[in-house]
Amino acid sequence: MTAVTDFSYPVGDVVEAWEPRPWPEPVTLEGRYVRVAPLSSAQYSDLYAAVCGPGDADLWTYRPIPMPTSLQDLWMHLAGLVDAADVVPFTFVPKEGERAGRASGVAGLQAIDPKNGRVEVGGVLFGPALARTRAATEAIHLLMRHAFDTLGYRRFEWKLDALNEPSRKAAQRLGFTYEGRFRNHMVVKGRNRDTDWFSVTAEEWPAVSASHERWLDPANFDEQGRQLSRLRTHDCVDGPRS
Repeated sequence: MTAVTDFSYPVGDVVEAWEPRPWPEPVTLEGRYVRVAPLSSAQYSDLYAAVCGPGDADLWTYRPIPMPTSLQDLWMHLAGLVDAADVVPFTFVPKEGERAGRASGVAGLQAIDPKNGRVEVGGVLFGPALARTRAATEAIHLLMRHAFDTLGYRRFEWKLDALNEPSRKAAQRLGFTYEGRFRNHMVVKGRNRDTDWFSVTAEEWPAVSASHERWLDPANFDEQGRQLSRLRTHDCVDGPRS
């Protein structure tokens, strides 16, 4: 909605009592199925085993570097994230399954804009043992909940290579809304990248969060951990989508 002023042009609604939000800190977020912890060198060996195995090269297709072929190479890549002033990196440690207690994925809070209350989750990388599990879903949910409910941000972004269908499906499943495509946005590994933008806003978050929590409820899984009902975020935000 827009507000009409004494001027000839409409303007946006007033954001009541708005103040710049805090910069995200490297905190630990505990869930039922996963722990989201600040990334540190103590986890690099576990992450190398989780995401740099013989069959894991496809995981790195849309990342800025090829799959590291040694622990030292991965160490340098991850150390760059830890040292970056504009990224708050996290690792995902599942509490169940074959890799329980061992770091099995990473992501970072980036494009952080406290003045306007927006932040992006980027560089999401799940090892095969973590991907498509309830721990993976909960990991992103915990980061979103921290940004919205604890830090008071207004907007949580997810951006992806326009050709990255697994990432697109994950964003849609988690309740992100497609906003558009930045054409010729980047050159990655010598190739063009068009970037698709998705987001969840503070106004949408309560419904999206409730949908996440219903799906993550232990009652939604059988004894083998298989879901009984699918995650349907957009049904409660703006109606069913294809």
